[in-house]
Amino acid sequence: MAELKMEQDMEVLSKLNEDQKVAFMKAFSRLAAADGHLDEDELVFIRKMAKIYGISEKRVDEILKIDNDDEVVNAVRIIDNRRAALELIKEMCILAHADDELSDEETLLIGRVGQAMGIELEKIEQISNWIIDRIIWLEQAKIIFEEVK
Repeated sequence: MAELKMEQDMEVLSKLNEDQKVAFMKAFSRLAAADGHLDEDELVFIRKMAKIYGISEKRVDEILKIDNDDEVVNAVRIIDNRRAALELIKEMCILAHADDELSDEETLLIGRVGQAMGIELEKIEQISNWIIDRIIWLEQAKIIFEEVK
């Protein structure tokens, strides 16, 4: 997996209560485990983000124990701030594309999470396409500016 470089809008996320932040992080945790396990980099990332959000260690354990999509879908329903919901979808798309392979399971989970928060499938697709375009653009920059990998 590529180094995870999320770009959360901290102003939007700071307006969420702790339960909403935990739901946000549960969606990340479940998406990261879509391949069947959380690797060490993913665990470190989730713990780091939880600390930034001010989530207690006890709640981090709750986040990491999530083991089914339905639980995530039910959890994110409490995110009623549309801007925060769009932010979550954006970040899930970035995470899903981090390993250069978007699985059917990841796509389905992102769609279900978005719909649970009232985000239309067309909007989710628009965000996903924007992320793909951004990845391509950044890769082209490496070639143009002769950056060594």
